[in-house]
Amino acid sequence: MKQTDFLVIGSGIAGLSYALKVAQHYPDKRVLVITKTRIDETNTKYAQGGIAGVTDFEHDSYDKHIQDTLIAGDGLCNPHTVEIVVTEGPERIKEIIEWGTRFDKDAEGDFKLGKEGGHSEFRILHHKDVTGKEIERALLDTVGKQKNIEINKHWFVLDLITQHHLGYLVTKSTPDIECYGVYALDQHTNKIVKILSKITLLATGGNGQAYRTTTNPTIATGDGVAMVYRAKGRIENMEFIQFHPTALYEPGVSPSFLITEAVRGDGGILRNNKGEAFMEKYDERKDLAPRDIVARAIDSEMKRAGTEHVWLDCRHMDKTKFVEHFPNIYEKCRSIGIDISTQFIPVAPAAHYSCGGIKVDEWGHTSITHLYACGECSSTGLHGANRLASNSLLEALVFSHRCYLDSVQKVDRIVFQQDIPDWNAEGTTEPDEMILITQSLKELQLLMSDYVGIVRTHTRLQRASKRLDLLHEEIESLYETTAVSPQLCEVRNLITVGYLIVKEAQFRKESRGLHYNTDYPQKSIILQNIVL
Repeated sequence: MKQTDFLVIGSGIAGLSYALKVAQHYPDKRVLVITKTRIDETNTKYAQGGIAGVTDFEHDSYDKHIQDTLIAGDGLCNPHTVEIVVTEGPERIKEIIEWGTRFDKDAEGDFKLGKEGGHSEFRILHHKDVTGKEIERALLDTVGKQKNIEINKHWFVLDLITQHHLGYLVTKSTPDIECYGVYALDQHTNKIVKILSKITLLATGGNGQAYRTTTNPTIATGDGVAMVYRAKGRIENMEFIQFHPTALYEPGVSPSFLITEAVRGDGGILRNNKGEAFMEKYDERKDLAPRDIVARAIDSEMKRAGTEHVWLDCRHMDKTKFVEHFPNIYEKCRSIGIDISTQFIPVAPAAHYSCGGIKVDEWGHTSITHLYACGECSSTGLHGANRLASNSLLEALVFSHRCYLDSVQKVDRIVFQQDIPDWNAEGTTEPDEMILITQSLKELQLLMSDYVGIVRTHTRLQRASKRLDLLHEEIESLYETTAVSPQLCEVRNLITVGYLIVKEAQFRKESRGLHYNTDYPQKSIILQNIVL
């Protein structure tokens, strides 16, 4: 058994910034960070474009950023949350700069600000095309200096501990469900450890691995969302899965390499198989329309021509500036034989970001007491039906700070729940065939991509639901009889996430933002967030 004052699950921008702040606030208290693989292997690491924030008040304003966010969210953003994130964001950006994050500057020492789809002004701070990796580096350097932060790498969290584990019946209607900690698998010893905590923060990232083609790393398996749903917590807006319009098209390669939206912000043009610039047919903002519009436009062009990708044309762009701003993209293209100055880049949409997740309030509280959530695993109300580009890192910083402010006021009033039973693995055996797990994952990813992708129908969702029921039945049977492993638990979590996406998509009898159903092509007059 382990005990800690603050337990942080996840080591991306949300988890590390929270851990750093509570550790500095309470140097005598214990902070434990758990990550299921390497400490730097997070969704944050793969964020290319940058972080949106109003820093140039001569040309930009909070009101402009707020309006851009609300427009992208297609009527489902929480206006109060949007105001919080936009107005508090610049101060949080200053903090990560103080922690050592190096955003690109011009010769005069001013920040180079980028512009991406849906933004009315240049406001994206970036570090070349590896912004997330740079932020992760600065955070890890700073966290490493805190003596009261312990980091457990290669630990896989299995479930939240609540009253359910004390023998009580816990349902969605149970008032005041409490989180006492987690059960976690130490992959070094293969032992399941009971970790008790006063405060638990979920910063577990996204769920892109539910789809066959995704820009997310293999760790993005929706673990936090699935755990909260099993613990009878509230989940919302899971139908809004953002497909990034421009992932590098490489058949059979997963995860897909991301071609950041900033390339189009600097002048890149999307072209179809005939070489035609097609975005003007779909939106007056052309290549800088919001991501849901661009992704559907690309999907339409691909289906019309029967192709598996479209093209991104960067030939007219200044090569020297391209290499300076996008060195990672340039080298990747060069490594597969593409010269961006003379050739098109093949691109196609890929699952990229979950706008829904664990429902939280303005202080990051989940519906479960003593449990907070922030980052991509949470649903704060910022993104609504479609996330504005580069708002995700900003949201993570703002809400991790708010979780910190709230939780440090409460931690001293919480006592450890001592009578928690150990994990019960009685009756389980080692798996005879890993194919039962790997094949379930393939089936899930295939059905989600084919039936619950960019364009949906009532029939496709019905088929997905039936097949998910069967997968759920098979994987639960395996889970009850087989010794737990990260592979088994990840597939189990992804099936739960798939179920939530499909179920909420079925409830939404309209097309809005990232959810487009050809059986319900119009928007409903009644705006609602769908909560399970």
